Amino acid sequence: MADYIIRATAAGGQVRAFASTTRDVVETARAGHNTSPVATAALGRLLTAAGMMGSMMKGEDDLLTIKIQGDGPIGSLTVTADSKGDVKGYVANPQVMLPPNAQGKLDVGGALGIGVLSVIMDIGLKEPYVGQTILVSGEIAEDLTYYYATSEQTPSSVALGVLMNKDNTVRQAGGFIIQMMPGASDEIAAKIEEKLAGISSVTALLDAGQAPEDMLETLLGDLGLEITDRLDTRFYCGCNKARVEKALISIGKKDLQEMIDDGKPIEAGCHFCGKKYTFTVPELEELLRKAERK
Repeated sequence: MADYIIRATAAGGQVRAFASTTRDVVETARAGHNTSPVATAALGRLLTAAGMMGSMMKGEDDLLTIKIQGDGPIGSLTVTADSKGDVKGYVANPQVMLPPNAQGKLDVGGALGIGVLSVIMDIGLKEPYVGQTILVSGEIAEDLTYYYATSEQTPSSVALGVLMNKDNTVRQAGGFIIQMMPGASDEIAAKIEEKLAGISSVTALLDAGQAPEDMLETLLGDLGLEITDRLDTRFYCGCNKARVEKALISIGKKDLQEMIDDGKPIEAGCHFCGKKYTFTVPELEELLRKAERK
C-alpha cells in the first residue's frame, strides 16, 4: 500500500479527521539515518504526525516544523512538513538502545524523557507561529493531543504507531488525528470517545489490513463520515550540493581557510536525509573566494 493521507469531516462538519499510512516514509527515514528500533519508532511517529498536520495548511509554500527536546538518551527530534505531503526529519542520537517498557513495547517515552514540544508554522506572515508545551508522556501522540488542547484550544485525539519487523525494518506505520470543531456538541464528543476506547492500536489495525479510510470508518462511520481529499505522502529532502555550499560559505572565512590549510577534501552531510557531499580543496578555495566577495 503506497503511503497517503486522507482528510475527512463528520457529524455535519462538527468533526474533522485525518488518517495516514506511512510505512515507506518511516522505512526511508530508518534506512537513511540507520536508526535503532526505539529511534525509528520515535522519529516515525513524529513524521507521521507532521504529514497530517502539514496537510492542514493551505499555502503552497507553508512549512511546519516540530521539535522535541528531551533529557532522555535520544536527545531531540526535528521534523518538517509542507502542505503537499512531503516530510523529512532526523534524530540527535539515532543509535540509542533501551529495553522495552512495562508494556513490553519500544520505550519512546523513556528515550525522550522530560522536555518540551515546539510547533512552528511558517504560513507567510511576518513572524512564524510558535506553540510550545511540555512533554506529558514522551510517547508523542499524547504530547500532541495535549499541545492541541493547550496551544490551539482544539479538543483532539491523536494516535500514532510504528511496528517493526524482527530484522528491524518497518512493518507498519500510520496514525490518525480527530478534532472537534468550534460548536461541536457534547453528545458527538461522547460518541467519539466511546469509539476510541474500543479500538486497538493503530499498527494493529494497519497490520490487520485496514487502510486509513477503514480506520476513520470504524471511528466515525455512524456520524456521517465524508472523505474530502487524499494526498500522497513521502520522505523527501530537497538538499543539493549548491545548498550545502551556501551553508559552508555562511560558516565564515576563518573556518573555510582552516579546512583548506588541512589540505584534505571534506565531507558535509545533510541532517535531514543523511546524504553526504564531498568538497575538494580547490572547491573549498572557490567557496572562500565567494565568501570574501560578500
